[in-house]
Amino acid sequence: MEKNEIFQILNSNPVFHLATCENGQPRVRGMLLYKADNRGIIFHTGTFKDLYTQLKDNPKAELCFQDAKNNVQVRVSGILEETNDGDLKEEILAHPSREFLRQMKQASGAENFYKTYAVFIVKNAKAVLWTFADNFKPKTEIFL
Repeated sequence: MEKNEIFQILNSNPVFHLATCENGQPRVRGMLLYKADNRGIIFHTGTFKDLYTQLKDNPKAELCFQDAKNNVQVRVSGILEETNDGDLKEEILAHPSREFLRQMKQASGAENFYKTYAVFIVKNAKAVLWTFADNFKPKTEIFL
């Protein structure tokens, strides 16, 4: 499988689980992908959340996507980088699936909202696919 096929799986299954580590304790939570493309794997969170602190303290993480329709699991590991790219933040905010962000911005005011709105990108990541058919085969890493 090639990089663009992996991106297609991720974009078609935007709910994923993100694993971080806090003081040696693993932490996992469900997240919502914004987009996976040649820029990297992009998602956002709030600066007031434990997740934000965990990623700032240790940016190594793993994301797990499940394509239940095709019985494929994709695990992506890499280093997450926070971006302050204003154009990307506005692109995310304008996306039809991010009405909830626009409501938060309106409720808190633009200045407060932008202090709490953090975007992360996983760049130079490695993906590993899992299927029932390949369950006992050696893993193959696909560089994204």
